[in-house]
Amino acid sequence: MSTDHAPRVDPSLLAGNRHPAADYIATHFKWQVSDGVATLTLNRPERKNPLTFDSYAELRDLFGRLKYADDVTVVAIEGAGDNFCSGGDVHEIIGPLVKLKAPELLMFTRMTGDLVKAMRACPQPIVAAIDGVCAGAGAIIAMASDLRLGTARSKTAFLFNRVGLAGCDMGACAILPRLIGQGRASELLYTGRALGGEEGERWGWLNRLCTPEALHDEAMATARALAAGPTFANGITKTMLHQEWAMTIEQAIEAEAQAQAICMLTEDFSRAYRAFVAKQKPHFEGN
Repeated sequence: MSTDHAPRVDPSLLAGNRHPAADYIATHFKWQVSDGVATLTLNRPERKNPLTFDSYAELRDLFGRLKYADDVTVVAIEGAGDNFCSGGDVHEIIGPLVKLKAPELLMFTRMTGDLVKAMRACPQPIVAAIDGVCAGAGAIIAMASDLRLGTARSKTAFLFNRVGLAGCDMGACAILPRLIGQGRASELLYTGRALGGEEGERWGWLNRLCTPEALHDEAMATARALAAGPTFANGITKTMLHQEWAMTIEQAIEAEAQAQAICMLTEDFSRAYRAFVAKQKPHFEGN
């Protein structure tokens, strides 16, 4: 069959979908991009970095934007000062919520859930640096990240039942059991108790413990190591880790076969082979 009249894609049209993240000016937190690594700092240290309606929405929109950002390959999230995030601001979120009716409340809970969906859907691995208080929505943001580094003094609490709410918030009942097991997740979600850093590492909640002084540097070193890897392939890995939750084993194996075949078409795959033959370390470029 002739392909003379096959449609051709103008690369400039694809470029129009790109949104360089380095140009983004954040309003409700700090945002910096350097050498492919974006650092997002929740920046209300005097209140232990709580979230507001506006910061929820901005985080949701930013992570949605990262699908089209070709200048970011890894995201690191941290809190300013000695704490990660204390959750929703009691005065700016919790107080107003008790005055709302069901339709408005559902709009809010859907918005917060959309933040988790955006974090899981963005192709960049997310590294969370957890120190001090990591509670409520802060614990959810850490949960939605791909890797979690913490300190012995960190305290993670899914404290929704402490305020009369169910533990099924922002995907916690789906994601948390997959990270630490059904029984342990049930304990945290039923009791709202704080999970200390050392216990969190034993449970698999934290990938690694660091000293408070070294946490930032360790998280950035982890992010830079990921950024130096085959970033297109890492994005595929993140996608498959997320999507295969809903697949049978047979479906997952077939999906991985297709995904791996795509990765074998990348120059990074060829670069790795040539470097191996030359007994050199490969230099990946994400394509």
